[in-house]
Amino acid sequence: MTDTTAAKLADLRVRLEQAREPGGEKAIEKRERKGICSPRERLDMLFDPGTFVEIGALAKMPGAAHTGYGDGVVTGHGLVHGRPVAAFSHDQTVFGGTVGEMFGRKVSALMEWAGKIGCPMVGINDSAGARIQDAVTSLAWYAEMGRRNDLLSGLSPQVSVILGKCAGGAVYTPANTDILVAVEDKSYMFVTGPDVIKQTTGEEISAEDLGSAHNQARWGNIHHIAPDEKQAFEWVREYLQYMPSTSFEEPPVVNPGLEPEITESDLALNDFMPDSDNAAYDMRDIIVKLFDDGAFHEVGELFAPNILTGYARVDGHSVGVVANQPSVMAGTLDTDSSEKATRFVRICNAFRIPLVFLVDTPGILPGLVEEQKGTIRRSGKFLFAYVEADVPKVTVVLRKAYGGAYAVMGSKQLGADLNFAWPTAKIAVMGAESAAAVLTRRQTEGMSAHDADKVRRDFIDFYNTMMATPYLAAERGYIDAVIEPAQTRLQLRKALAQLRDKQTMRTPRKHLLMPI
Repeated sequence: MTDTTAAKLADLRVRLEQAREPGGEKAIEKRERKGICSPRERLDMLFDPGTFVEIGALAKMPGAAHTGYGDGVVTGHGLVHGRPVAAFSHDQTVFGGTVGEMFGRKVSALMEWAGKIGCPMVGINDSAGARIQDAVTSLAWYAEMGRRNDLLSGLSPQVSVILGKCAGGAVYTPANTDILVAVEDKSYMFVTGPDVIKQTTGEEISAEDLGSAHNQARWGNIHHIAPDEKQAFEWVREYLQYMPSTSFEEPPVVNPGLEPEITESDLALNDFMPDSDNAAYDMRDIIVKLFDDGAFHEVGELFAPNILTGYARVDGHSVGVVANQPSVMAGTLDTDSSEKATRFVRICNAFRIPLVFLVDTPGILPGLVEEQKGTIRRSGKFLFAYVEADVPKVTVVLRKAYGGAYAVMGSKQLGADLNFAWPTAKIAVMGAESAAAVLTRRQTEGMSAHDADKVRRDFIDFYNTMMATPYLAAERGYIDAVIEPAQTRLQLRKALAQLRDKQTMRTPRKHLLMPI
């Protein structure tokens, strides 16, 4: 009999088993040949062991066969380092992971659930995009999911993991999340794939050239590339440890009170800075000495590498780090680096994460190419984002801070709460060599090359000694303290402890022309 309790339990178990692999044996074999993990295996890599709870396993389109269970996506929630997180994972074995009505309903409901309870949202994307046979219904549910991105934006962290070849809506929605993570040689993103491009425009292009992980990372669309899926999910788990569950909470405090005295690592900073203004070094070598455990969770490594952005901890508390990178373009600010920093600053501000700026830049990159990129409007948003941020803001000028780049990189006048400088800092309108070229031009007219060179060298010595120093800025209150490099780590700890309860009264308003 089928109406007994035992029969009903048996029927349930059959349905749940079918829902675990709705594509059937052939789909499983195809997935294994491709070396693709199942959607539930991917969720297991994200969540703490045994904590994932699935929602909507038996959802399917009316009239669909058993192979339609789940409608191409697995949704649910679990714990990451003991904190609630919601997640969905595309199922390639059902309609190629494309979006249908029940797919859209499941993901939209999960996003609303994440907004209600206040937890991060992680999307694991491996989809060809819209389901062609569902026509406008698929498009409508993509729009519904996009609308819910706005619901969570700035409220709870949103992370997208890009796996496989994702196109159309499968990249539009992730592009509106905070962080996109990809896997080496497995992740692709494009508005339209190579086959459709060939059909519509006649252009022949490979998937690699069109949307490989490395290309998309260099273009600023992907923020981290991992060697494999396991390490991608480990990176996401670590990222979530730096973030609060919602903008109304604080991030987890991890190992506070480490090394409360000056260490050998701190003392090494006193001898770190090269004597030459033009000598390159890797800013990461300084970062690992300034923050807890030498940890730096970098975001956007391949895009605009002349500026570094990422997360670290000061006395156990999360901070966002923005630092010039002297080993790339001498740390010059250009349009892309300004855009990268703008986005990062706004995310930190949304989630109440303090900002630490480390400054060593010769200025802002001029030229026709930059003007064609729209540097006036795009770079200007960096300044706006910093002024708008009302989290604690601390700046340390390490070496060069020239021209407009000094102002934009966390100057006192833009609203930094505390500004420190190393004695190696040089703060001025321009570098000594450039200043000499401008200010000694008339004086050296008609001189021999030898005499003119001596005048310029004397001026450079005077400029570096009397003008391009941190002490002139300190005398006028633009720098709060000139400190030994070895004191920096502990000074940051004291500064951010003082600023922890910072409150800024701001009139509620909509900001125009300032998308993240």
